Amino acid sequence: MSALTIAAAQFAPVDDPDVNLETVRSDARDAAARGADVLVTPEYTSYFTPDIDDRFVGAAQPLDGPFVTGLRAIAREHGLALVVGVAETADDPDRFRNTLVAVDRSGEIVCTYRKVHLYDAFGSRESDRIDAGDPEQLPVFDLDGVRIGLETCYDLRFPEVTRRLAATETGAADVVVLPAEWVRGPGKEHHWRTLLTARAIENTVWVLGAGQAPPIGIGGSVLLDPSGVATAALGAEPGLLVGAVDTDVTDAVRRVNPSLSLRRYDVTTRAS
Repeated sequence: MSALTIAAAQFAPVDDPDVNLETVRSDARDAAARGADVLVTPEYTSYFTPDIDDRFVGAAQPLDGPFVTGLRAIAREHGLALVVGVAETADDPDRFRNTLVAVDRSGEIVCTYRKVHLYDAFGSRESDRIDAGDPEQLPVFDLDGVRIGLETCYDLRFPEVTRRLAATETGAADVVVLPAEWVRGPGKEHHWRTLLTARAIENTVWVLGAGQAPPIGIGGSVLLDPSGVATAALGAEPGLLVGAVDTDVTDAVRRVNPSLSLRRYDVTTRAS
């Protein structure tokens, strides 16, 4: 049996990385006080405006820049791991990367994930400014015997992403965390919760969705167990979700529903 306490900070990042870093610091302090082992924050935590434009490119930083360096210091200060969405500098000076950075308790970067499925939908065009990540990425890291897999926002609409993270011959993640900026709109709350729940049920895996709060995001951060039951949830307002991930629960669900071992298809990457 392995277990950890996981937290999600739900807030609306602004267009000032220093302000956003202080928000992470405050939430990390609160999460640590509530016994959390890891804190997950939304997509675009380091910098956000409603439009994905040249301002993002200008605000992007390398992973050894001040924002991630600040995250590493926060992790050490509070003794908890972090998974944070950042705007990362790209090789092309006119573009940036939508990146998740995982930092352990000692402040070391243990995993990164660059968003594969860019949000070219519902009137948005992330690909105009963002470099897509390599689809061969398999971002899973270990924390206290619990394997944590990473994906970002629009990836949720592609079930094979979570399947690769959860399948035992590939990622074998115990919990998949999904930072998001799930944009408001007709039916979007229903899409968010339904898809998160489906990913948990079909993979018999814990799933944590960490969303941005309004005015652009819908909030709705939630921790779901491997049978799709919400064990902790937030509404639309800013807040801190804290819940427990327990692999004994996973084992019990998989004894009843061994869907991962009974499947007849594998997931392979597709040439672009």
